[in-house]
Amino acid sequence: MENIQILKEKLQIPQDVVILSHRNPDGDALGSSLALRTMLNSMGHSAKVVLPSNYPYIFSFMDGVDDCIIFDDDKEVALERIKKSTMIFCLDFNGLDRIDKLGPSVDESKAYKVLVDHHLDPEPFPDFTFSNTAASSTCEQLYILFEALGLEQKITLDIATSLFVGIITDTGCFKYSTNSDTYRVAAALKTLGVDDYKLNDVIFNSLTQKQLELLGHCLANRMEIIPEHKAGIIYLTRQDYKDFNIIRGDTESIVNYILMINGIEVAAFIREQPTIVKLSLRSKGDISVQELARNHFNGGGHKNASGGSAYAKLEDVINRFKSVLPNYIKKETHA
Repeated sequence: MENIQILKEKLQIPQDVVILSHRNPDGDALGSSLALRTMLNSMGHSAKVVLPSNYPYIFSFMDGVDDCIIFDDDKEVALERIKKSTMIFCLDFNGLDRIDKLGPSVDESKAYKVLVDHHLDPEPFPDFTFSNTAASSTCEQLYILFEALGLEQKITLDIATSLFVGIITDTGCFKYSTNSDTYRVAAALKTLGVDDYKLNDVIFNSLTQKQLELLGHCLANRMEIIPEHKAGIIYLTRQDYKDFNIIRGDTESIVNYILMINGIEVAAFIREQPTIVKLSLRSKGDISVQELARNHFNGGGHKNASGGSAYAKLEDVINRFKSVLPNYIKKETHA
């Protein structure tokens, strides 16, 4: 395995470690970051998680999450921590643009850089890359890295729980992006005592009344089905954001409801924000929303789950999506 022995040797010496993940961290970003932090600190390293922006409140139960440094809140502290680090772990992102204003500091740093990820086309900035696009999640990849480093016996219940959070959130409770390792790793974590029932309940059954009302609004008033292309769109306007007082995490997973409709194979969730329009894209089968996002919306991600953005009017973004959509579903339609 590429440079694994070098990484092993470096981890035998106490390091000042910064663990980074992407802006708007999800369960996989947080789970992998917190699991690695706990593991490294137990090995005698000084590890700290630095995030570009804050995390959704539903993950506030996770061990160590309140100890993360949030760049948006403590810019100088975050940059100073990166500056003095001897090792940097980059988790759940494939390019420095995903960590926004932290990117230049990481690029300039002389620290040994490790990338653990599962997204397509990782950039060549790290010294050691442990990436597999077939993996369900970065948490799955991190567990496999622990195995490669001979650390699986050091996985505590807290570490196992953090890893399990990333797996269930990135797979939608094992509904997509799974492989044989996904279930092998999940079984190992369960054996260590992970309470999967409790985690599913805390994460997926924690909607507020406002969030449920927002979901109802999206389904009743903001959804458009395009049957000839087996696709659906849900959009939100800036006024919707004001009317529902939408904050981070309120729109999580709304895009997935479109794919619950029989016969729908592509879903787009398009949100008008103050200076930008953002898209979350999902698909089934061989339809690559990753290509669609990359080619038309400055985005990327996974084949069946990607995101993008555009500096344009909401109506123009919706029309652009509709116009390019046939180019990505025609081979599926002809099959």
